[in-house]
Amino acid sequence: MTTLENQSFSEERALYALSDAFIKNCRFEGKEDGESALKEARNIKVEGCFMDLRYPLWHVTNANISGTKFSENCRAPLWYDKNISISGCSIKGIKALRECDGVVIKDTIASSEEFLWKCRNLTIENLEIENSEYPFFEIEGAKISRLKLKGKYSFQYDSNIEIENSQLDTKDAFWHSKNITVKNSIIKGEYLGWYSENLTLINCHISGTQPFCYCKNLVLKNCTMEGCDLAFEKSTIRAEITGSIDSIKNPLGGKIQADSIGKIIMEEGIVDRAKTEIILST
Repeated sequence: MTTLENQSFSEERALYALSDAFIKNCRFEGKEDGESALKEARNIKVEGCFMDLRYPLWHVTNANISGTKFSENCRAPLWYDKNISISGCSIKGIKALRECDGVVIKDTIASSEEFLWKCRNLTIENLEIENSEYPFFEIEGAKISRLKLKGKYSFQYDSNIEIENSQLDTKDAFWHSKNITVKNSIIKGEYLGWYSENLTLINCHISGTQPFCYCKNLVLKNCTMEGCDLAFEKSTIRAEITGSIDSIKNPLGGKIQADSIGKIIMEEGIVDRAKTEIILST
C-alpha cells in the first residue's frame, strides 16, 4: 500500500483514481482551489487529514476515513461512494453525503445542510448533527443508534429504518416515510410523521403540536406525549400512551388508549366515530 504523509495538495484532481493508498495527515487546500482531489479512488485509508476544497471524495469505492476535518469550504465532499467508513470526523461542508451505498458513520459531528441525501444501507452510531435542514432525505435502509439531531425536516421520504436511543429535535420529521421504527428515544418537533406509513414508536417521549396526521398504520407503544394537541387527524392508529394527550382530532380508525385526553374532537360527516376505540386508563 502506497503511503502519502504530511503532504499538501491544492490542484484539481490531485490524486485522481488513486488506488491502494494510505493518506495520513495531509492537507487539501491552497490557492489553486482544485476540485475532486480523490475522485474515483479505490481501496484507500484517509487518516487525520484536512479537507478545504470542493468535492474531494466522489465515486470512491472502499474507503476508511478517520480523524479527518471537512471545512465549511469543502462543499459536497462525499457523493456517489460505495462501501465507506467514517469515524471520529468533523463535517461542515454543505450537502455532505449523497447517492452513497454502504456507509458506516461513527463518533462524528456534522453541521451540514442537506446532510445524507438519497443514500442506501447506512449504519450510524454516535452521530451528532447540528443546524441541518432536510437531513436523511430519501434514505433506503438504515440502522441508527445514539443519534443526536438538531435540525428541520428530517427523515422525509425514507423507508426501512430502525432508530434507537436517540434524541431528535426536529420539525416535520418522517413525512411520507415508510416502515420506520423508533425505540427508546426523545422526539421533539411540530407536525411529526405526517403522511407516513407503518411508522412505529416504542418507549418514546414525543412533544410538539399536531403530530401524526394522515398516517397509515401508525403504532405508538408505551409512549408519553407532551404538548401534543390536535393529534392523529385522518390517521389509522394503535396507540398506548402513558399519561395524557392534550387533544385528538378526527382519527380515521383504530384504538387510542391513554390515562387522560384533554379534548376529543370527532366531527360528524368527516369521520365515523364508531371506527375509533378510545379508552381512558384511569
